[in-house]
Amino acid sequence: MNKSFAVANIAKRSGLLVALLISFSAQAAPAAAIPEAIKAPAGQAMSLEVQATGVQIYECKANDAAKFEWVFKGPEAELFDGAGISIGKHYGGPSWESADGSKVVGEVKARDNGPDANAIPWLLLSAKSNSGAGVFGAVQSIQRVSTSGGKAPADGCNAAAAGKGVRVAYKAAYYFYTAKP
Repeated sequence: MNKSFAVANIAKRSGLLVALLISFSAQAAPAAAIPEAIKAPAGQAMSLEVQATGVQIYECKANDAAKFEWVFKGPEAELFDGAGISIGKHYGGPSWESADGSKVVGEVKARDNGPDANAIPWLLLSAKSNSGAGVFGAVQSIQRVSTSGGKAPADGCNAAAAGKGVRVAYKAAYYFYTAKP
């Protein structure tokens, strides 16, 4: 075996070890901070973590008591990987769609108010449907954590504003879980 091949092989193995350690620590670290109510089910492992930046959309509507309130319509956000590269989008459904064409639609199973009273709650969602063979194709659960912003305004919804919408900026981390191998 020549020297340059041996050095390249060692570097390749070292890089793989570093990547595995980074991957393990990225998957193990957040689990400790997750409230019990929204932990992923046993038998699932985190497969992907993304950061979302976007808006939560609300519409001013009259409720049953003839009072007006901001009603959640859906999110619009861009999803970024750990390097800050856009990998997809999040929108009503709630749905997450990857640039690789895969998609998961979720439904809320549990919630936690999270540590920031001025932010939208943390959630556990289960996959209602999946499509495509990419990163979202086998997702079984989704957590929304580390939220900032996104809450409906406390005021401004009245008869004069009925039918009008508001877009509130938010950020969150989404953790995607698949069946353990």
